[in-house]
Amino acid sequence: MSDDLWVYSDKVKNHFTNPKNILEVDEKEYDYDGKGQVGSPACGDMMVVYIKVENQKIKDFKWKTFGCASAIASTSVLSEMVTRNGGMSLEKAYEITPEQIIENLEGLPANKIHCSVLGDKALRAAIDDYFKKQEKKNPYKDEDVEIVCECFNISKEDIRMEVLEGATNFSILQARTKIGTQCGKCIDKTKKLLKEYVDKYYKEKIYNPEKD
Repeated sequence: MSDDLWVYSDKVKNHFTNPKNILEVDEKEYDYDGKGQVGSPACGDMMVVYIKVENQKIKDFKWKTFGCASAIASTSVLSEMVTRNGGMSLEKAYEITPEQIIENLEGLPANKIHCSVLGDKALRAAIDDYFKKQEKKNPYKDEDVEIVCECFNISKEDIRMEVLEGATNFSILQARTKIGTQCGKCIDKTKKLLKEYVDKYYKEKIYNPEKD
C-alpha cells in the first residue's frame, strides 16, 4: 500500500495527537444522561460516547475508543462540534452525518472514512439511550425510511452506511447484510446504489465532502 493513501490533514493529526473531551475517569464516576456504544474490541474498533443534556442541548460530551488515528480524530472533532456555543440541540446532533465530520476534519483518506461512522452512530445511540431513560419516544428517530430489501428490512441508508464502513463491492455488502439472498428482486437496485455510494466516497484517495 502506497504511503499517499495514509496522508492526513493537519487537523486530523492535531486531533489525533491532542484529542479533546476523552473520558479520563471511570464511567461510574461520570454522571451522564445517555450512553452509546458501537463496534467491538474483537473487530479492532469500538466507540463509547457519554452525553449530558440540559434544556434539550448537549452540554457535555465524553468518549472512549479502541480505534485508529482516524477514529480518534473523528470523535474528537465531533465532541467539539456538539458542545460549542452552549451545546448543540439533540435534534441537530441526531442528524449529524459522517460527511459533516469529515468536512470538519478537512478530509480523510478514502480507505479510512469508515472510521468517521463510529462517532456519529455512538452519538445517536447515546441520544436514544437518553430518551429511553426519560421513558420517552425519541422524536428525532426517522421511522419513515426507504426500504430496498423487504426480505431483510434493509434500507437505502443502511446500504450507504455499510459502504462508509468499507463495503465497497456487492459480495462484501451481501455477506454483511444478506441482501438479495432471498427473493433477489432488490439486487439490481442495490448494485446501482452501491456504485453510486462507492463512486461518491472512494473516487479519490482523499475524501472531502466540500469537493462534492
